[in-house]
Amino acid sequence: MTSFFLVASAFLASAVEFVEALTIVLAAGLTRGWRSSLTGLGAATVTLAAIVAALGPALKLVPLSALRLVVGALLLAFGLQWLRKAILRASGYKALHDEDEIFAREAAEARTAASETRAGLDWYGFTLAFKGVLLEGLEVAFIVITFGSTQGNLGLAALGAGIALVLVATVGVLVRAPLARVPENTMKFAVGVMLTTFGIFWSAEGAGAHWPGNDAALPVVLAFVLLLSFGAVTLLRRRRLVFA
Repeated sequence: MTSFFLVASAFLASAVEFVEALTIVLAAGLTRGWRSSLTGLGAATVTLAAIVAALGPALKLVPLSALRLVVGALLLAFGLQWLRKAILRASGYKALHDEDEIFAREAAEARTAASETRAGLDWYGFTLAFKGVLLEGLEVAFIVITFGSTQGNLGLAALGAGIALVLVATVGVLVRAPLARVPENTMKFAVGVMLTTFGIFWSAEGAGAHWPGNDAALPVVLAFVLLLSFGAVTLLRRRRLVFA
């Protein structure tokens, strides 16, 4: 059960970040040229691979209880941040994430940017793709490394991220347009719930608590977080209608 949640969480979180990275790469490629954009993508990918290769083995030297406490606290912080935004979007207090709008904005900025050539590349297109992929990829790397190290199975976390990468990249190559139809807001809600669940579970274990049934308690924690999240959405929607 924990393995399933591990792969599913890594897949969903990575898919969200890869969709956002794809939007930036497309904006750079279509407006500034594919050579510079894809070179930036490749450079960012190599950088991320080096970070994962360096940090993954290093985390194995940290005692498991201490690792779970620190990682659980970090995941809880990240998860609650994602969940807060998802709840506000679902209840109408925050605008939904729109990849078409983001693509149009990035493309407009890229068209008006000054041209500068370095090493035979359009520097704006290169840096736009590089920074976009690196920033989104760092979140993926964080999730893969922390999830995999805490569970002692980096391969499963990498598998979830790898499936997401192949899926998003394949669809992106085929359509060459932002994946606006992907239910990204729903996915972000799910990711927020997953990260919060793992954060609660691992931080409590790292602090010395014992969950009844060990890993079997994870679905119960998940159900608890879901119940509170949907309850918050319902209350905020009612409040919004009352004060509308």
